[in-house]
Amino acid sequence: MIKVLVSGALGKMGQEVVKAVSSQDDMQVVAGVDPIATAPINGITMYQDLNEALSKTEVDVVVDFTEPTQVLKNIQICLEKNVRVVVGTTGISDQDLVLLQEQSSDKDWAGIIAPNFAIGAVLMMRFAQEAAKFFPDVEIIEYHHQQKKDAPSGTAIKTAEMISQVQVNQKQKEDPTIQIIPGARGGRFDNINIHSVRLPGYVAHQEVIFGLPGQNLIIRHDSTHRESFMPGVLLAVRKVKDLQGIIYGLEHILFD
Repeated sequence: MIKVLVSGALGKMGQEVVKAVSSQDDMQVVAGVDPIATAPINGITMYQDLNEALSKTEVDVVVDFTEPTQVLKNIQICLEKNVRVVVGTTGISDQDLVLLQEQSSDKDWAGIIAPNFAIGAVLMMRFAQEAAKFFPDVEIIEYHHQQKKDAPSGTAIKTAEMISQVQVNQKQKEDPTIQIIPGARGGRFDNINIHSVRLPGYVAHQEVIFGLPGQNLIIRHDSTHRESFMPGVLLAVRKVKDLQGIIYGLEHILFD
């Protein structure tokens, strides 16, 4: 039985994780952590502090869906306590990943960090990377609910990174547009424009738009409910015990 602690258990994603883990025969939620927790919920012991929770509870895997400002510290706490971690919180920088790899290099420990746990989103990124070999000009539009705290999304950044990896010799041209309103053309990642939409009614959506003379190719993925992320989360919880170090991106356990 895999003993799981959910960090951010009272958030929208955290509640979905609790529900998904509790429905499995080979894992159970043994505790939850949330800064507004005041009492047990549905028989699950709740804590306000991750360090305290790991000191008082036997845990195999922590699943973290918290805040971009908190996530690095949470991963480091799990590393210090030698508890493996699955992270869906966005906001991890390249520098953070390098730091975590260095800190965990001599330890029997692993963490899976994924910008998106939806299987369809991972496929969308993979298909976009393949298309980018033939379409040098591309833009990304991502749509999320208005409560998402960071922009662009981790998925959009990861997509842009994957596209850049295969466009070494065919970078798209610099954007010559005169922006009457600064930022009207979106943010730029390695000459790829990324546009972020934040509105009620959305969950998590992204389209990657490629252009060639006379044609466009649009690759789009839509998550209309947070349950779409749960198969990927459960896969990561099961796989992380067999891994070593920091694994960034669900594709490394989905396809390898």
